[in-house]
Amino acid sequence: MPGASSPPDNGRYGVLFDVDGTLIDSSYIHTLAWWGAFRQYGHDVPMAAIHHFVGMGGARLVDNLLPPDRDRSEDDDVMASHGALYASHWPSLRAFAGAKELLEQCHSDGLAVALASSARERDLQVMRSVLDADAFIDAATSSKDAEESKPAPDILAAAIKALGIDAANAVYVGDAVWDMKAAAALDIPAIGVTCGGISATELRAAGAVEVYESPRHLLENLGSSAIGRLLARGSN
Repeated sequence: MPGASSPPDNGRYGVLFDVDGTLIDSSYIHTLAWWGAFRQYGHDVPMAAIHHFVGMGGARLVDNLLPPDRDRSEDDDVMASHGALYASHWPSLRAFAGAKELLEQCHSDGLAVALASSARERDLQVMRSVLDADAFIDAATSSKDAEESKPAPDILAAAIKALGIDAANAVYVGDAVWDMKAAAALDIPAIGVTCGGISATELRAAGAVEVYESPRHLLENLGSSAIGRLLARGSN
């Protein structure tokens, strides 16, 4: 059952996937929602600055983008406003081409598959519906599963625990600098995808072992990727 956890199986291998910006085309929707939320509370923050921090948890993002001398009592209201604005775009959410097929291929190859997301639970449910790939997903996390958001590795650790595997037997796929840093904290090889709007140069500098344009591009090169190398280890 997705979300359930089991004792680590040292012989099992798995792939962890970020969702926002990696499997679902939502990074710029989050950017727009944060921009609107900030403006509602009198903060004019450029969208380019906001986009750079998308992928962090809300509290971290707000703290990085708003002045340190702000009225911090409004932070929760700003985050709630972002959530409401983002929810208004739920009908527009689309999976990237190849996302479902990538999850299906990893699953059929015998890998455990987890969505290592720090999204709100309801947002995650909506994105899972958009993906239409629950048959290929063994576990999933949301913001409630971590004390600290990315770049802290809590969400990845929770996903690994839910799959019942060792970190040494996992690969992570994400689109943000913060994804790469979270994986590095656990010594998990991280594959970057640029479909979330972050360049290959930035992702590599943050620790990505390789970078692809999209889920479809990764799927087309799966055998030679870090996921393919994980499969090769499992077959030896």
